[in-house]
Amino acid sequence: MPVLKPKSKAVSAFIRRYPPNVRKTLEKIRETVRKAAPAAEETISYMMPAYKLNGILVYFSGFKDHISFFPTSSGIKAFKTELSGYDLSKGTVHFQPD
Repeated sequence: MPVLKPKSKAVSAFIRRYPPNVRKTLEKIRETVRKAAPAAEETISYMMPAYKLNGILVYFSGFKDHISFFPTSSGIKAFKTELSGYDLSKGTVHFQPD
């Protein structure tokens, strides 16, 4: 099993700027992505956390009234049924922090 790469200090700083309820969800997303893709590089891209492994895997970010997870359009298409209860756009899933 691949070893998780060290956590990015930039991503940690990004998450710390949010209120506790949002921070908790962003950390959960971060840990889920890291477990699912332990060899992925964790970085900041387009001013939000991003995970790269042979190209971009996903991005995520917090906003005033929601959290967005950006699995790209191929991720939305692949999991369209599972994501049917969420607010979707071409490459984004929007949901509440809780």
